[in-house]
Amino acid sequence: MELIAQFVDVFLHLDRYLGTFLGDYGLWVYALLFVIIFAETGFVVTPFLPGDSLLFVAGALAAGSGLDVQWLIPLLIAASFSGDNTNYWIGHHLGPHVFQRNGSPLLNHEYLDRTRAFYDRHGGKTILLARFLPILRTFAPFVAGVGHMPYSRFLAFSFAGSVCWIMLFVLAGYFFGNLDMVRKNLTLVMFGIIVISTLPGAIAWLRHRFSR
Repeated sequence: MELIAQFVDVFLHLDRYLGTFLGDYGLWVYALLFVIIFAETGFVVTPFLPGDSLLFVAGALAAGSGLDVQWLIPLLIAASFSGDNTNYWIGHHLGPHVFQRNGSPLLNHEYLDRTRAFYDRHGGKTILLARFLPILRTFAPFVAGVGHMPYSRFLAFSFAGSVCWIMLFVLAGYFFGNLDMVRKNLTLVMFGIIVISTLPGAIAWLRHRFSR
């Protein structure tokens, strides 16, 4: 319980802890940010890691002192892009083994065929748009790998999504994160970012549920 409480506290006060880490360890904060963004996008078991809010805070720190936004943006694009590709290949190699047992009511070849058909038609925009949706951006590249989405097509949309996602939130933090009103209410701003990020997925789920 104590460990969970500490994690929640770090998550809710990213600005304070990231700034402290920067003050104590200097340039190692770049490595920390790379690892978090890579893991958040690269492993299907870590969708709980901070993404949008972390990028915003990193951008705000770059506008203040200690971080160089010209290094930060390409570094985090590389982290996001390499994480996406790691997740894709995990799904690509794991998928056939998971779905090879036809006796399973949840993991059978019918669902695998549907997944492949969906990614043949909508895979590109799914990879691009999921980048802006927490949790979904962790699962989308994995499922693309499971569905054997053509890798060249996946690469193009993964790179475009990584560039747009990183630049949007880092630059938002860079230009707006140090405004007095934002700094005094940074925790609320991060909550707002989380809510706005999850809202489209929640609306889509509700529409699907009630349409049934």
